[in-house]
Amino acid sequence: MKHYRRETGMKRMFIVLSLLIVCHTFLFAQQDRVNIDWDPQRNKENLVPLSAKVISPEVLEDKSVIFRLHGPDVKEVFVSGSMFVGDEARKRVPMTKGEDGIWSARIEPLDPNIYLYYFQVDGVNMNDPNNTFTGHANMPAFSMLWVHGDGPAFYDARHVPHGAITQHFYYSPVTEGERYLLVYTPPGYDPAKKYPVLYLMGGSGDLPETWTMHGQVNFIMDNLLAEGKAIPMIIVIPNNQVVHRMHPQHTELSFPIMEREYKEAIIPFVEKHYSVISDRHARAISGLSMGGRHTQYVGLRNLDLFGSFGILSAAIAIDETPVLREPDVNSKIDYLFLGAGTHETNPRARHQVLHEELEKLGVKHEYYVGSKGAHDLIAWRHLLYYRFLPNLWRNPEIKIK
Repeated sequence: MKHYRRETGMKRMFIVLSLLIVCHTFLFAQQDRVNIDWDPQRNKENLVPLSAKVISPEVLEDKSVIFRLHGPDVKEVFVSGSMFVGDEARKRVPMTKGEDGIWSARIEPLDPNIYLYYFQVDGVNMNDPNNTFTGHANMPAFSMLWVHGDGPAFYDARHVPHGAITQHFYYSPVTEGERYLLVYTPPGYDPAKKYPVLYLMGGSGDLPETWTMHGQVNFIMDNLLAEGKAIPMIIVIPNNQVVHRMHPQHTELSFPIMEREYKEAIIPFVEKHYSVISDRHARAISGLSMGGRHTQYVGLRNLDLFGSFGILSAAIAIDETPVLREPDVNSKIDYLFLGAGTHETNPRARHQVLHEELEKLGVKHEYYVGSKGAHDLIAWRHLLYYRFLPNLWRNPEIKIK
């Protein structure tokens, strides 16, 4: 009997230890996609993602990164991405082939952030086939690299109240087809209340989900609200692809079409379905790159619709927005923000030129260059969190009805 009890106790201990191991693996495996982790590519259990050949990318404790690709018949592989800026912009790191047919490359420690990268395999750009964090937009797929810090960053999902993201489909009389947009409503959204609205656009190769899938704008807004640094608002993310991006007349065609899309489709749809303040002082428009140019063109040509503007890493000629030359322009603009990444700013950069022209004209605006990014989401996430979103609707001279 004593022997039986001892054996039973050992079995119980074995079962408990097995469960602990299983639970530990389940909770902390790399890329398990169980929780919205802030360090999803730190290798904690050495488990290969489902259907993958190898672990890639692997973020080590010192923040260096190992990329891998199983390709025994491949002749040449490079890795490149937004982790290379400044003098290293467009750098390609060669990967080395092992006897097992696995190509690998280790890059030096990176600053914590979310980077976008791709492999170049025998001259063909492709996403990392072993990485479950793959992005898509108005361009071929690419992969995401999460280099973690010591805890969740300002763009990560934290344990705070979260807003909601809703996808809407609508018919556009402008493009004569079905289109869609995304709407972020703040935590505790109450249809009985009225909210200001930010219309936020992506760039040339983007779709609305760029701002949520890679830009993390919903988590950025959640965190700002939890920190008491921003005013609750609705964020509408429309699709500003209205002409094929490679059309030879893309610019001259898309800008007036986008202006019509706002007037005839987007704003009417939003104000029909959401509890918003129908007043120019409660409408802001912003965008990155091409979306920034759309912002300047659409917004500053329609001051009866918009009062605040965020132009991110972009600019068009002053003559396209003649209101900026008017002597009373400052009385017509509540808040004009012009911002860009550190590694994309130089005397010839369009945003720098626009800033200098605005100064000469005496147009009040906030100009900010910051982040460790270039013309990328590293910069644009930074601009939203540290400057643009916290400063919206803060003009003491403007009373939102």
